[in-house]
Amino acid sequence: MPGGSGTSHPSLLFRQLFEKESSTYTYLLADLSDPDKPAVLVDPVDRTVERDLNLIKELGLKLLYAINTHVHADHVTGTGLLKTKLPGVQSLISKASGAKADHYVEHGDKIQFGSLYLEVRATPGHTAGCVTYVSGEGPDQISPRLAFTGDALLIRGCGRTDFQGGDPAQLYNSVHSQIFSLPEETFLYPAHDYKGQTVTTVGEEKLYNPRLTKDLEGFKTIMSNLNLAYPKMIDIALPSNMKCGIQDESNGSTGSSL
Repeated sequence: MPGGSGTSHPSLLFRQLFEKESSTYTYLLADLSDPDKPAVLVDPVDRTVERDLNLIKELGLKLLYAINTHVHADHVTGTGLLKTKLPGVQSLISKASGAKADHYVEHGDKIQFGSLYLEVRATPGHTAGCVTYVSGEGPDQISPRLAFTGDALLIRGCGRTDFQGGDPAQLYNSVHSQIFSLPEETFLYPAHDYKGQTVTTVGEEKLYNPRLTKDLEGFKTIMSNLNLAYPKMIDIALPSNMKCGIQDESNGSTGSSL
C-alpha cells in the first residue's frame, strides 16, 4: 500500500528513511491526489539532504515544509540545507523550542498538505520544546493513524531527560496523555532506533515499554539512573539546530505562527 505498514489511504505516499551515523529516521509524506503532490519531511538530517532531494524530485513532489519534532542534540538538522537547495520550502518547529524557523507551531495546530494534515501535540519532557505530529482524524484521513514521536517515545524506550530542559515527570505525563491516549492501533514512528526496529503501536508500547509501563515514581527512578554518556555531537548540533541548521546566524528567521 502507498502508506506502508498496513496504513490505508488511497492518496498517501509515505517513506521512512534512515541516517546511519545518528540512527535517525526521516519521514516523507505526500498527498498524491493533489495535482502538486504536496509533501512534508519530518526530522531531516544534514548528511542525507541530497538523498532526500533526489527522492522528492524522482517522485515529482512539492515539498512544503521541513519540520522537526524538537531541537536535536545528536545530529544537525537538514532543514537549513533544504531551504537553500529547494526555494519555497518552509522550516517549522515548536514555538516552545526557542529555535529559529519560518513558522512556529503550538499544541493543537494543524499542518496541511493537500487534503491531509498532521496535528501538533505538545509532548515535552525530553526537551522543553518536543512535539509529536499525529496524522489527522476522520474518514478522509489516514487510517490507522500515524504519530511521529521524535525522542519523546522510542520503540520500547524513550528519550533521556538529563539535559535541554528535560524533566522525567513531564515526559511521563506527555506520553500518557498525548500518545497513549491515541487509538491502540495507531502506528508510532520514532526519531531514532538503535536495534533495527522501524515501527511500533500504541497498544504494544502500553504493554511492553519497560520504562513507561511503570508508575511515575518507578519511571523517575529509571530515568535518574541511566548514567548515559554526554552526547558526542551536542556541542555542534545544538547551536546549529537553534538556527534551523544554518551555521551563519544571519540566515536565520525570527519565525511566525503557522
